[in-house]
Amino acid sequence: MADHPRSKGLSSAVCYKDAKAAFRWLEKAFGFEPTFVLLDADGNLAHSEMEYGNSSIMIGNEWSDDHRSPANLGGKNSQTVHVQLGVGENIDAHCETARAAGADIIAAPETQFYGDRTYRAKDPEGHIWTFGVTVEEKTSEEWDAEGGFTTKTRLDD
Repeated sequence: MADHPRSKGLSSAVCYKDAKAAFRWLEKAFGFEPTFVLLDADGNLAHSEMEYGNSSIMIGNEWSDDHRSPANLGGKNSQTVHVQLGVGENIDAHCETARAAGADIIAAPETQFYGDRTYRAKDPEGHIWTFGVTVEEKTSEEWDAEGGFTTKTRLDD
């Protein structure tokens, strides 16, 4: 809700050339829930927020040379956003909804060694989004053996 303090946690802020269009598209394509829109005196989107599960994301316009859309950076991304679906949700159907809305599916749904099924998509301005859902709960020993990794809590000094 827009009228109460946020709880402790992380949120990403994603910049777009056309934040209003992005806001509407993210709801349609990915199922994000609108929670807060702040319009300036001219009706331009000054700030907005959306939720997915217990997480939120801020959607806004480019506002400085350091806050740009990939559409103005030759398609380059310096980060991606990972969205975890709830256990039992159909990630293949989620992917098809995104595709139908115009997402560029850059990695089709595939089950990973650690037990999640994931896909990656680019939105119309080139932001990369990864979606995942746990389809098989595995221990770190199991995914280490399958993937050839060593799982730890911390890096050694």
